[in-house]
Amino acid sequence: MKKTYIILNLFLGVLLSAQGNIGVKTTSPLANLDVNGDLNIGKKVFLDNGSGVLLAGTSGQLLVSRGTNNPPTWKTLRIPEYLTNQFYLIFNDSYKDFDTANPNTSQGTVQGLRFDDSQVAPAAFNPSTELVVDATFTNLQTRGFRSIASLTRNFTVNSTVSSVYFMFETVVQQSNAANDATDIKYACGIFVDGLLKSVRLNMLPRSTNGSTFITHTQIGGVENVSTGTHTVSVACARLTNPLTGITLGVGVPATATTANLNNFMTQSSLKVDVYEIPQNFSSVIIP
Repeated sequence: MKKTYIILNLFLGVLLSAQGNIGVKTTSPLANLDVNGDLNIGKKVFLDNGSGVLLAGTSGQLLVSRGTNNPPTWKTLRIPEYLTNQFYLIFNDSYKDFDTANPNTSQGTVQGLRFDDSQVAPAAFNPSTELVVDATFTNLQTRGFRSIASLTRNFTVNSTVSSVYFMFETVVQQSNAANDATDIKYACGIFVDGLLKSVRLNMLPRSTNGSTFITHTQIGGVENVSTGTHTVSVACARLTNPLTGITLGVGVPATATTANLNNFMTQSSLKVDVYEIPQNFSSVIIP
């Protein structure tokens, strides 16, 4: 039997050398061995990956081409399991509004929002009736709302069943002197495609200290938005002016001469998390 095996190998070697290519069910073989039909391999397939070491692969691996004149290789596909009707975090990212060019001098030239005592919502503004779900940013602009440009970002939703969460954080400061009677109210909203989805009203209370500030943290969300690309943005407005000459800074020191804060300390941030029940699956193997 051993002699027969050796003779067969010699025969195939001579045949390949003499004929060039061998075809099975084809008269025009395109390779050394061209099988035009099903190929049944009872045991292992060994590959030379170019290093001279024969590799048999492991259970679950696929044979993958590496292109012309390159030997194929074994690859492992890592395909996550998806449970029915379960939400999965599909996308998340965070963004900041920071003037890196001038972080400690000429504060506020690019970063954040500043409102002087003339930039206040009109007296006719009624928060309880105007700051409602899906109020338009276009309309609220006439009420003194201004967007933080660096926090306007796009996100994509792939499923019709989704929950998108936003977390906005910033520092708000007033340019008050110690013991000033300054109880400045303000509002910040999170918008999706120009429609209000979250709003919070807050106040900087009077204090025995000057240049008082607070940290503003706000969480909002939307559910089952349409599939495709959407835009999230953040805008704020100064609502009251109890004392003239006071400037309000949102995400930036109240004035360029402020001594107790800088741009780095006051910068705004926005976090976006998109949870979905997966519905659309791309092919794992590209034909």
